Amino acid sequence: MKIGIIGAASMGQILAGKLIEAGHAVKVSNSRGPETLEDIAAKTGATAVSVSDAVKDVDVVFIAIPTRAVPHLPNDLFEGVPEDVVVIDITNTFPWRDGLIQAFDDGVPESRWVCAQIGRPVIKAFNTVGFPTLHAEGRPAGTPGRIAMPVAGDDARAKDIVLQLVEQMGFDAVDAGSLDDSWRQQPGTPAYCTDLDVHGVKEGLARADTANARKRRDIASEIFSGPGENLPPVSDPKDLVAIIRAIYRAVNKMNPAA
Repeated sequence: MKIGIIGAASMGQILAGKLIEAGHAVKVSNSRGPETLEDIAAKTGATAVSVSDAVKDVDVVFIAIPTRAVPHLPNDLFEGVPEDVVVIDITNTFPWRDGLIQAFDDGVPESRWVCAQIGRPVIKAFNTVGFPTLHAEGRPAGTPGRIAMPVAGDDARAKDIVLQLVEQMGFDAVDAGSLDDSWRQQPGTPAYCTDLDVHGVKEGLARADTANARKRRDIASEIFSGPGENLPPVSDPKDLVAIIRAIYRAVNKMNPAA
């Protein structure tokens, strides 16, 4: 397939490399222009393009930018783009980085809001693993303990394509329901950045709750917010996962009903 990626930070770069390894043709873009992406293109094998060109003549588009940047995408970005192009939203929202968005306080799932901003339906996926996990933890199908990712969306054909991409990159894919169910895989939920297998992800999606998700998210934000030098070391994916799992256990102790 031909795939465009909007966003060239860690997740965008790793996605580009993984997708090319899987045999796809990939274009990568950022807000600063293709001339700033020469090193990334050379490293991943992707083609550096403008944001507008990233959505042209492709089968799939990944939105891999901070939530705060989504409203600043070109208003006509998807004008003339065929309706069958699959758009994958991998964004996660953190108030310390993205500010307060009233729709989220009103209970609107993050990806439903993204749909409204870009004027296109999306599939929510690839948001529940950190970039160290995406980079290093893909395993062949059937490997015991293979990490799973939830995929939520309303279009069966589009969802099936994304489920296949997850599998191609070395992870088990779990159908997580409609886009309105995608809040169950947002930051602070049991399935978010805890590197669970299929059974664990399904159980985590079922246990998700909004109130305690925010508590866990905000605790994590206190740890991870601010400049990069404040981040704990995450060169090993298990470091990040251990921190997130510890936060989950701590909130459960504060509220055993969680």
